Amino acid sequence: MTIVLDGKKLSEKSEEGFKERVSKIKETTGSSPILATILVGDNPASATYVNMKGNACKRIGMKSLKVELSEKTTTEELINEINVLNKNKDVHGILLQHPVPNQIDERKCFDAIKIEKDVDGVTSLGFGKMSMQERAFGSCTPYGIMRLLDEYEIELEGKSAVVVGRSPILGKPMAMMLLNRNSTVTICHSKTKNLESKINDADIIVGAVGIPKFIKGNWIKNKAVVIDAGYHPEKCGDIELESVIDRCHAYTPVPGGVGPMTINTLIMQTLESCEESLK
Repeated sequence: MTIVLDGKKLSEKSEEGFKERVSKIKETTGSSPILATILVGDNPASATYVNMKGNACKRIGMKSLKVELSEKTTTEELINEINVLNKNKDVHGILLQHPVPNQIDERKCFDAIKIEKDVDGVTSLGFGKMSMQERAFGSCTPYGIMRLLDEYEIELEGKSAVVVGRSPILGKPMAMMLLNRNSTVTICHSKTKNLESKINDADIIVGAVGIPKFIKGNWIKNKAVVIDAGYHPEKCGDIELESVIDRCHAYTPVPGGVGPMTINTLIMQTLESCEESLK
């Protein structure tokens, strides 16, 4: 029987526990964890994502602090805003919504975020620490996927995993997280030659390439675990799921699989940052 890796269900279950932890913080300190979100420009999709994250904060009793900046904001101006939040002891997490306008050096701005507040897992230092299995907040989408795999007791050790995608906040950290759990990992991308044969050998496939239905269902072997981290306006992901659902071991639906876990992990790590600051 195929297992549906239900991210919506897990995120809702997790939020019940988060509410209790936030309530305890309020009772003890009289204050709430705060996630600061930075939105640069007027990208409608980005604004929607920021609002979703704000709503998730509200559901568990956390606060969100919105910082909205002009489309013409420079790298230096954005870093100044980040530094203000870094110094604000009431702010426990900082999210810089991706993407930013072209004139901004996004990597430089990500790396300006204090690692203790890097709850989205976007800094180079955080990636390095995570890769070396040191304490750091994980990139939210891959870490959300790992939490989902653990919830459904998907075996990772010794398995062959193919990650299709190499972005610094999804494909690369996903590969490192699987490697740290003793999977044998191959990183592929849109330019990989003989991609079909590499996917056909995999026990676990992660679609994170950002192209609708780029990975064909008939490339995937029976009883594989299929993780689709894509979402497109066509309401589909990066994997042609319809032709593999009935014969895979487990899969993430689109929507309702990986997406809810990304926001849930962001909220969880902000809560953890707050708890750590109170120790």
